[in-house]
Amino acid sequence: MNIEIELKAWVADPEALSHTLNTGLSLISRAFEKEDTYWYPALPSPSVPSSGIRIRKETATDAQGHATRQVRITYKTKELREGIEVNHEREFSVSDGPLFEDLLRRLGFEPGMGKHKQGWAFDYEGITVELARVSGLGWFVELEILEDNDRPETVAAARTRLLDLLHRLGIARDKIEPRYYTELLTPQGG
Repeated sequence: MNIEIELKAWVADPEALSHTLNTGLSLISRAFEKEDTYWYPALPSPSVPSSGIRIRKETATDAQGHATRQVRITYKTKELREGIEVNHEREFSVSDGPLFEDLLRRLGFEPGMGKHKQGWAFDYEGITVELARVSGLGWFVELEILEDNDRPETVAAARTRLLDLLHRLGIARDKIEPRYYTELLTPQGG
């Protein structure tokens, strides 16, 4: 199981941030488009995380223009610690998205909210940086570190690295968005 330690922040000028990422820190590792659908049990179940099961259909295109497509299934336990997400994530790929959706329906799950993100991903000293436009919301920068534990000292060290990089990118801390995208995309969230 991976532990994601991440933050996201609103971006007012995506072109300027793209320039900074391309010239000052790293090379683009890939362009991406992600289409997410969250599935929930028809009847509440304590064995299913409240975030549901996410089916992500992703296309990634490398610098040479080679595109790869995959369907990834994710379920996670989410937690916020001082504005930083600490998520216990379980993820795997499937070869047939519609077949997996059929299985979920047969198990009593129903599709819920959807989310569409498009942008660029960068790697910087063990931090994944994504500059993404989230449909219906706008532009964000996401900074993520994967760890194998969520001990306080691990989270504190990752938090420091994330905040330092955010500062280096010229984004103020008050632009950090502590709510999950799913909260922002619901009518009462935005």
